[in-house]
Amino acid sequence: MAKGKRILKAGIKRESGFLYYLDSNLNVFKVKMVRGGEKKKKSDKKQLVLKTDLSRASGFLYYIDKNGDIYQVAASRGGTARAKKNARRTAARKAAAKKRTKKTTKKKATKKKATKKKATKKKATKKKATKKKATKKKATKKKATKKKATKKKATKKKATKKKATKKKATKKKATKKKATKKKATKKKATKKKATKKKATKRRK
Repeated sequence: MAKGKRILKAGIKRESGFLYYLDSNLNVFKVKMVRGGEKKKKSDKKQLVLKTDLSRASGFLYYIDKNGDIYQVAASRGGTARAKKNARRTAARKAAAKKRTKKTTKKKATKKKATKKKATKKKATKKKATKKKATKKKATKKKATKKKATKKKATKKKATKKKATKKKATKKKATKKKATKKKATKKKATKKKATKKKATKRRK
């Protein structure tokens, strides 16, 4: 606030518990102050302390200083100081907002990079897992096919062996039967010859 100009050297002595102010005609009044929790009494009315012949001028503010004198100050209606302060505040706010946006964009970029890395890692792990599963499946299929082939070979060998043994057994049986038949026929023939010889000898 700019320095004021003293209009009247009143020298009003202030009493504790009272508020001093100027009215529209620049007369000095005092009123008892109401503290927190207290109520205003009807008897507590404003009291005239000093009546002056001064008049207010447009574009000025009036007040009572510590020594009880009346001062006049030019009012800054344009608000240039406030405008400067507001401009500084807005500039500071804009700078802070820019910093925040930069930080948020950096955070978003880092988050995106992290998510991309995680996605690539997950894809790589999934690919590895699928490859391992495929290799395991292939290995199990190969083992199963090998087992089936070995089982088939074993069954075929067993079947061929059984067939060979059966054929051998049938051949042996057939040969034995033929040999026994031949022996029987030979015995019968020898017996018939012997009987015939005996019969011829008796006739003679």
